[in-house]
Amino acid sequence: MARALLRGAVGASQLGGTARFCSRAEPEPLTVRQQSDGIRRIILNDPRRRNALSLAMLESLRGNLLEDLHSHELRVVIISARGPVFSSGHNLKELTSAQGREYHTKVFDTCAEVMTLIQDLPVPVIAMVNGIATAAGCQLVASCDVAVATETSTFATPGVNVGLFCSTPAVAIGRAVPRKVAMEMLITGTPISAHNALLHGLISRVVPEERLEEETLAIARRVCQASRSVVALGKATFQRQMAQGRDAAYATASKVMVDNLALRDGQEGIRAFIEKRRPVWSNTEEKAHD
Repeated sequence: MARALLRGAVGASQLGGTARFCSRAEPEPLTVRQQSDGIRRIILNDPRRRNALSLAMLESLRGNLLEDLHSHELRVVIISARGPVFSSGHNLKELTSAQGREYHTKVFDTCAEVMTLIQDLPVPVIAMVNGIATAAGCQLVASCDVAVATETSTFATPGVNVGLFCSTPAVAIGRAVPRKVAMEMLITGTPISAHNALLHGLISRVVPEERLEEETLAIARRVCQASRSVVALGKATFQRQMAQGRDAAYATASKVMVDNLALRDGQEGIRAFIEKRRPVWSNTEEKAHD
């Protein structure tokens, strides 16, 4: 489903459009999208509800991820949040019997689409975490390619404590941390610190709060220095080979290295290295040779 969304990614800006005037104030958007210099920032913007991943929040996040996805101007995405909670996970008020099985199915199907979409995007996605990330919020962090967190951030899958085992968060978390660490998180709901999250591979880096933005943007800007087409090929290959056995993974990766060399940007990078100059990327999938 996520790949189908990627192929059909077109649409209007979540924040754009003609201004409308009315007597009642417009509600705050659930997510805010900003973009400059190749970096798209998506901010979860519902701190009053602890940035819960309601169906509406998930749909808004999906729209922000897909907007102008294939533009060469987009090089990297940063997901952050307003308030002291990065995300508390699903909105439990949407998961009562009153909504019914069909609605519940839509919530979890949409969540799975968003999480897989993040991994299938042709550009890297960085989580910038300052605060608590629980349940599907922790799943969101685990689904991102890179995660930078403050020293006081915590991560948990506490669904078991309210009678709803975090089975879907376990898909992403179980692929990010060792199995026994994942199971302890899932069966106890006990939070882990940012430093333990780093130790076990759930996040990439722990920084003081005052350096969170600086450190995250430094990673994003470094990504922007590389060829978009080369990064896209590399990211897709990494995801594919990680799901394969060793021999199949080497076969996949070896073929892609040859494909990478056939790209115009692959040859430009090698020529620039030999000629001791900075490469000039086309950021396209144009071939240098067959």
